Amino acid sequence: MRTIKGPAIFLAQFAGDKAPFDTLDNLCGWAADLGYKGVQIPTWAGHLVDVEKAATSKTYADELKGKVNSHGLEIAELASHIIGQLVAVHPAYDTLSDGFAIPAVRGNPKARQEWAVQHLKHCAAASKNLGLKAHATFSGALAWPYLYPFPQRPAGLVEEAFDELARRWIPILDEFDRNGVDVCYEIHPSEDLHDGVTYEMFLERVNNHSRANLLYDPSHFVLQQLNYLEYIDFYHERIRMFHVKDAEFNPTGKQGVYGGFQSWVNRAGRFRSLGDGQVDFAGIFSKLSQYGFDGWAVLEWECAIKSPQQGAEEGAPFIQSHIINVTEKAFDDFAASGTDKAANRKILGLS
Repeated sequence: MRTIKGPAIFLAQFAGDKAPFDTLDNLCGWAADLGYKGVQIPTWAGHLVDVEKAATSKTYADELKGKVNSHGLEIAELASHIIGQLVAVHPAYDTLSDGFAIPAVRGNPKARQEWAVQHLKHCAAASKNLGLKAHATFSGALAWPYLYPFPQRPAGLVEEAFDELARRWIPILDEFDRNGVDVCYEIHPSEDLHDGVTYEMFLERVNNHSRANLLYDPSHFVLQQLNYLEYIDFYHERIRMFHVKDAEFNPTGKQGVYGGFQSWVNRAGRFRSLGDGQVDFAGIFSKLSQYGFDGWAVLEWECAIKSPQQGAEEGAPFIQSHIINVTEKAFDDFAASGTDKAANRKILGLS
């Protein structure tokens, strides 16, 4: 068993244009003051990190790492979620997805995809230069609009979508492999990889690629009503990253999983600040520790009610209180009798 690292914080939901959220230096100072030990940096936030420069300049990568280290923090991982999303976009989402891309490729799906693929490849090299072993992203989606089969899906539609998704990701996975870094897909609604079954469908098509791994976030499983503890039993060997995010699901006679097109605060399933939802974090930290997960426990704050500042302030001590310093001895060692093979045979009546 190993001890989980943390607490760390995902900066995506906090980065902005006002201090202390306007620069990486200021964000690190803020996070350190709250008790965090690591930061997860979103790669689409160019004012925090220049991924291409980090990929091509070890000097810049060392300077970036040094800036974070100067606050007593470590870079936990880089994260490219909304750009990973652009590797596979169904035409229904073209207009909305353009907002995730640089202006030069908007309105041109082929150019947008090529730009996203190159960004991911830069993330692989940047992670290596920063000494990181895992990277967070989304899979993108070609089949998501056909989630509920009515009108009935044509035979082979989903299979073709996953075949194409795999074709697009294999070169990226290979690039991460060359750099010694795991791709960790956040299993998430609106992505083709949104539960265990879809992950397995993808994994089969990428030939069980050693770099096609998982970011574990229980909040998305609460909203799907998936057994998020058993999920760890199934996939612990592939879980390389961990978002600590809470959620609740309170169905009524009027709405359930689909949420009735309501705002987050009015949905049956909604994200909450740590400790305000229904996630069994004691069970999660126990299972992850049992299986030897030694990555970072990273706060991802998303809450429909509580302010981000309060969520961040409460998040560090919450995570710290759940990290298990794993034991190096068995609790009943004191009762060991020190017997040997001969004694064991005698006890069994075999001597």
